[in-house]
Amino acid sequence: MRSVIWLVLLFTVAVVAATMLGQNDALVAIFYGNWRLDLSLNLFLLALLATIMVMFAGLQATNALLSLPTRAREWREQKRERAAAQALREALSELFAARYARAQRAAQRALDLQSMSSTLKPDVQFTVLAEMIAASGLHRLQDRRARDERVASAMALVRGRLGAGSSFDGLQLLSAEWALEDRDAERALGLLAELPPGVARRTQALRLKMQAARLQRRPLDALQTARLLAKHQGFSAPAAQSLLRSLAIEAVEQSYDLDQLRRVWSGLDADDRRDAFVVARAARRAQALGHAEQGRMWLQPAWDAIASASADDRHQLALALVDCAPGLGSDWLPRIEGALAKHGHEPALVAAASMAFADRQLWGKARRPLEQTASSNALPTPVRRRALRCLAAIAREEGQDEQAWAYDQRAAAID
Repeated sequence: MRSVIWLVLLFTVAVVAATMLGQNDALVAIFYGNWRLDLSLNLFLLALLATIMVMFAGLQATNALLSLPTRAREWREQKRERAAAQALREALSELFAARYARAQRAAQRALDLQSMSSTLKPDVQFTVLAEMIAASGLHRLQDRRARDERVASAMALVRGRLGAGSSFDGLQLLSAEWALEDRDAERALGLLAELPPGVARRTQALRLKMQAARLQRRPLDALQTARLLAKHQGFSAPAAQSLLRSLAIEAVEQSYDLDQLRRVWSGLDADDRRDAFVVARAARRAQALGHAEQGRMWLQPAWDAIASASADDRHQLALALVDCAPGLGSDWLPRIEGALAKHGHEPALVAAASMAFADRQLWGKARRPLEQTASSNALPTPVRRRALRCLAAIAREEGQDEQAWAYDQRAAAID
């Protein structure tokens, strides 16, 4: 298409020249001393145009010759820049490919090439990125001293520098992540505390803060951070529920007296206090500390709504009540009987009912559930053993010593 356009333009110029110059009879007289030169106007115009073109080409050639050293320097500079950029890309590729020693060497080569380039040398982001890649490789190679030197060198460039926000934030987050991998939670939290408020609320910063809190065995702080992450969809819904539950349970398990346990319980979110797994674990912990009544108080709201709970939740609540059964009041019997009437096929509820009846010395109502509990392989071994010992106690009350001895033998034989 381009050749067609040029051909059309050539024909157009030819037609215009033939029209304007074909009938031009004018002359141009040039006088020089005693000499006179007569030229047709057409020839003069063509000679003038040719002279101008030759002069222009000569000027361009002279300019190109004079600027040759400058262009040579620019070409060498551009070559260094391209080589440095290529080395940086190679370092990043080697880092992702888990060839950490090669990544560190490529990053150092990029820095060496940058130092020889006058235009690339002031580029702080290039330097910081190369230092971060080199430090990442050294971290994977377990060379912490050299890694920290790289980070310190990069941090000295960006700290307090206007417009270096992203580079500074990246260095802080990466350093905090490495500190956690070094099991240094205090240093990680210190680095995260230096972040601006907006950066500190980013998902990665919250994840690191949660990991540091867990490393320091502060599950309540980790739970608060995990709740923020779940709110900002930092986890999937099942993963968030599992994480929040495990952190709440961990906080409960770290309580060593009733006052501390109550403080932990009051520090939990309302959703956590409604979680059957958390409630069951708190009740068991209270019973282990010698306060089964407090455990039953926490279990009571969940048991009032046990009919609408899931099977797993009912299982946990029932097993928790088995542990908290000693000293159980008569006000619990209607709740237990109501749950047993609706879900009497579930072994855990049968076990809870048997222990409650046995604690109230309702031997007639307790015998059948205790036998079902003792023979159920779906229940934990301690629960089955307790059921057999209760049956042995009932047999002794009735004077059946041989039967009681048989129950004791079965309890001792349970692994």
